[in-house]
Amino acid sequence: MWKEFRDFILRGNVLDLAVAVIIGAAFGKIVDSLVNDVLMPPLGLLLGKVDFSNLFIDLSGKGYPSLAAAQQAGAPTINYGVFINNVINFLIIAAAIFFVIRLFNRLKVVKPTAPESAPTTKECPFCFTTIPIKATRCPHCTSELSS
Repeated sequence: MWKEFRDFILRGNVLDLAVAVIIGAAFGKIVDSLVNDVLMPPLGLLLGKVDFSNLFIDLSGKGYPSLAAAQQAGAPTINYGVFINNVINFLIIAAAIFFVIRLFNRLKVVKPTAPESAPTTKECPFCFTTIPIKATRCPHCTSELSS
């Protein structure tokens, strides 16, 4: 059982997947920081000093001053500001993946296809059997063929 498990883990696909997950998690943290620390503050300033991560709807009706205060009190909230941040994170990650794959596809070496060879057979127009291309008479129906 241990040998099978070791063989499974050491297969190339599993290792590639593990590396991709680790790099993806690290990339996700970088994008989170880009959105939360670089993009959202100027965007919030342009929209009237709005902190998107603090935008919420208080469903209890008590009127908490911040999302942290509402969550600490255990009030039910709809955190649409966090949702906006997550949508922007997703769009940035999707764009980055799109451009990486696009670049990869452009750099990928395309193997030349073999040129199509000239046909070596043709069909008899009278009996519809396959005959050599150079034949002047059909061996099956003995019809004369035009060249």
